[in-house]
Order: sequence, then C-alpha cells, then structure tokens
Amino acid sequence: MSAEKLVIVGGDAAAMSAASQARRGRVDLDIVAFEEGRYVSYAACGIPYYVGGVVDSFDKLLIRTPEEFRQKQSIEARVRQEVVHVLPAEAKVVVRDLESRREYEEPYDHLLIATGGKAVWPALPGIDSRDVFGMSTLDDAKALRERLERERPGRVVIVGGGYIGLEMAEAFMRRGLDVSIVGRAPELLRSIDPDMGALVSGALVKTGVHLYLGEAATAFEGTGGRVSAVVTERRTLPADLVVVGVGFRPNTDLARDAGLPLGFKDAIKVDDHMRAAVERVWAAGDCVETVQLVTGRPHWASVATVASKQGRVAGTNIAGGDASFRGTCGTMITKVGPVEISRTGLSETDLSDGEIPFVSVKIDTRTSARYYPGTEPMSVKLIAERGTGRLLGGQIVGGAGAAMRINVLATGLQARMTIDEIARLDLAYAPPFSSVWDPLLLAARELCAEC
Repeated sequence: MSAEKLVIVGGDAAAMSAASQARRGRVDLDIVAFEEGRYVSYAACGIPYYVGGVVDSFDKLLIRTPEEFRQKQSIEARVRQEVVHVLPAEAKVVVRDLESRREYEEPYDHLLIATGGKAVWPALPGIDSRDVFGMSTLDDAKALRERLERERPGRVVIVGGGYIGLEMAEAFMRRGLDVSIVGRAPELLRSIDPDMGALVSGALVKTGVHLYLGEAATAFEGTGGRVSAVVTERRTLPADLVVVGVGFRPNTDLARDAGLPLGFKDAIKVDDHMRAAVERVWAAGDCVETVQLVTGRPHWASVATVASKQGRVAGTNIAGGDASFRGTCGTMITKVGPVEISRTGLSETDLSDGEIPFVSVKIDTRTSARYYPGTEPMSVKLIAERGTGRLLGGQIVGGAGAAMRINVLATGLQARMTIDEIARLDLAYAPPFSSVWDPLLLAARELCAEC
C-alpha cells in the first residue's frame, strides 16, 4: 500500500511551515510542494533591507533551499512549477513546468493551498516601462539592487504610502537617493489613524523625503522605453526609477476556479483548523480569510507571522493532530529612518461605523526618562470601548525603543483586558528604558477617566 501524499501549492511561509510540521507528525507522508518562483522558504520581509544594503548578501534571505528540505526532511520542493488547475473531484492538480512548458498531473490525498498574496498592479499608462519595479518577490529585490549598484540613479519615486513604501524609502535614503512618496491617502499608513500618520509624515519630511499625499499617480512617462517621470493629479515628478507598492490582495484565482468558497476580500474561507469547504483541501497564509480577534468578524491579514502560524496549524492537522488558529489582532510594526511605528487591534477609522462606542486618548511622552541621554519623543494612542473599558486597539509612533511596546497591547487584546487592567500592569522600569510610569501606563491611566 503506497503512502499518502500531501501536495502543497506555494513555497513560502505558510506552505513550508505546514510541510515541516506535517513531516514532524508523520514520517510516512509523501510531501511535495510546487512553487512557481525560483526560491522557497525565503524572508520576503527582508527585501527592503537587502535593497538598502543592511543585509549584504542575497543568500541571507534564503532560509532553506529545496536541497536542504529534501536532505533534512524528505520534503520535495519543486521550483519553477506552476499549478494551473486544481481538480478536487479527481483529487489531483495540473502542473506546468515553467522551464520546459510541459504539463503533468499530480494526485493527492491532502491538498494545501498556500498561494499567498498578490501585489496590486494598477493599470496606468506607462507602468510597463523599464525601471518601474514591484517589490513582492526576491527576483524583484535582486533586479532592483543590481540596478542601483550598476547605474547609480539619483531620483526615485515610490507610489504608495503603506508599509512597503515606507520601508523602501528607508532603503533608498541609506543609498543617498532623492526620495519622493506619492500616496492617494491624506497621510501615510492607512492602518493607523490620520493623527498618528501625520507624525510619521512630519518625521519623514525632516529626513529629506518629499511627500505628495492626497494625490494619486495617474501615469508614468518614459523616454526610450525607460521611465522618466511619475504623473499625479497635480504634478509631474522626474524619476530615474519607480517602485510601485500600492497594496496586496489574496492570490485566490486558482482556488476560485476550483470551486472553493471565497469570503472577505475574496480570500479562501477556512475553519479554525485551516480546512477549506472541499473535502481533503486545506488552505493557509495570505490567501485565506481569518478572524479579527477584537470584533470576531471575518478579516484578511497579509503578515508573515500569521501565515507561519496558520501553516503550522494546517500541517499539524493534516498529520492527524488537533490544532486551531483563533485569529489575529492585526499587530504590525515597522520603521523608517529614526521613526518606529506600530499598531494593533482597531483604529478610530475602523470604528467609524458606530457599531462599537469608543473613547480614545493620545499622549506625547518620551521613550526613556527625560533626563537620560538619548531619550526620544514618543506618542501613544489607546482606544477602548465606552462603558466597559475593554481595550480595542493601540498605536505607537516614536524614536528608538518605542514600537515594540505594542506587544504589551497585543497581549492585552488577546486576553480581552480592560484599560484599567492595562493601567495596573507591572511593567519594567529603569531610566534607559522608560519613565517611572511607562508611556502605556500613562496613556491607559488617562483613558480610564474617559471610560
């Protein structure tokens, strides 16, 4: 009797976490992962730091190669192999070898779809010009860094004011480029409230970044097939190269064609064990719908930590175990230049529908004791449910040492703590790290009076 086979569509965080966990649970399981790109198990979040030169070697972004998966775990990871059809009724997939163009079928006993997210690529005139880069794959990163080191461009325009845009801005500043950001929203980072986004915008302007917010890119001008400018609703910005980072969406075309039910933002509907609604089919990572832990509502998250946890849950259950993924608070963190930014839970913007009455407070303080050398400004925003005092969310913008405090709030959200309970937490204190009253405690104490 032949061994059961797990087929995985995808080769990064959720996919290979699931493969590794399934192998731990079942040594007799045949595991095959198909990845249409050239790499598996890579650090996509490290791309901006490789482009900026913080990470000096491309190989450092590769967590494990197909050869290592084969030798160490008996997992077969096939690169440059695109799954073009999923046939649940026949329990098989159709695969195209992107080198030979040959198509073949692969049967499965269990199928995990981990196709991730797909970069939004706006249909604007001139977007296919040379030197207009996306930033979602290692091939993108390699091509951009080679371009920077080979031709030494002077001016870069980033289209998009989200996490990708900010992290790429820092990368280009490290290389001494003249950096501009074009964003449709009135402030940077729509996942935080505008008043906190304004702090990020102000700090970036001080570092020399040019911001053109509240105006959308409408076209890309070119000379000889190469981009030369970004056109917005109000101006034309000269550019030697352009990075487009306007967002991601779930990559679920394959799942839709296979008849899998889709949910929030067209992500694949799964239960808390990562089972899809079709027998023997599982899904995990940026392609699936999850739960917003604060509201209990359907949610979509494109975060490596979430994808890895979901993959681990899927792998455990495929191997016969019992694991679940409850959901996410939407915790995020990044930095650009000297400014750290983090958020978790719900923002005032998220709560604007009025279904949950809320109160909020924003305080301006310091990252450490005011008399301690090197202390930097820090702003904390906390949001709580009016009446009950239940913590709903938090946002932090500040200097070095500010942003990781968000993990206290993420823990509080998952434990469903009230703002009064946050105010009474026994947080560590020493002058190099905090004031006697940590900024989170100060903000919580002030918000208690409003609840």
